[in-house]
Amino acid sequence: MNIYSFSLGLLGTNCYVIEQNQKALVVDPGGEAEKLIQFFSENDIQPLAILLTHAHFDHIGGVEELRSHYSIDVYMNESESEWLTNPQLNGSQRFQLGEIKAEREADHFLTEGTTTIDQFEFKVLHTPGHSPGSISFLFESDHVLIAGDTLFQMGIGRTDLPFGEHQTLIQSIQVKIFSLLDETIVLPGHGPKTTVGEEKEQNPFF
Repeated sequence: MNIYSFSLGLLGTNCYVIEQNQKALVVDPGGEAEKLIQFFSENDIQPLAILLTHAHFDHIGGVEELRSHYSIDVYMNESESEWLTNPQLNGSQRFQLGEIKAEREADHFLTEGTTTIDQFEFKVLHTPGHSPGSISFLFESDHVLIAGDTLFQMGIGRTDLPFGEHQTLIQSIQVKIFSLLDETIVLPGHGPKTTVGEEKEQNPFF
């Protein structure tokens, strides 16, 4: 399994492409979909689905273009089902960035547990706090967790936005993420990667 990272959109959101045997999952395409389309074309990779850790505007900007270009489905947590199409809920209206949205809601809603999409198998962890529908994707055999805006290198996600809850976020990290193996690589929604072990020992919020 290969993982490619792209810094996309207005806030440089980390978009991850999980590739195996020339097929791929796209996690959090925050914008600039044309860069991803060019990458897939140049490398003869077929995207299979779009996964969203949550539906804030800076994580969804490229969703509609990718979905329509490749006729692929979008997967996310149901508690933010309306955010994908509502600029007021996803925050783009709040930050006066224009209307960043998709044309329709997600095609599938993910619940906690093991999910299989084609040849990819991963675990969905519900990690709310930054937003109510925040989820993380654990590729257990590769010791990789895509954590969205839940946990960063020496930081945690914002909880001062609407529907954010600080204590809920802390609990999500302590219960769902810090229980993973120390060597698990954490790929955050912004900034550099880290590991579970490093954050347990050095993150100033814990």
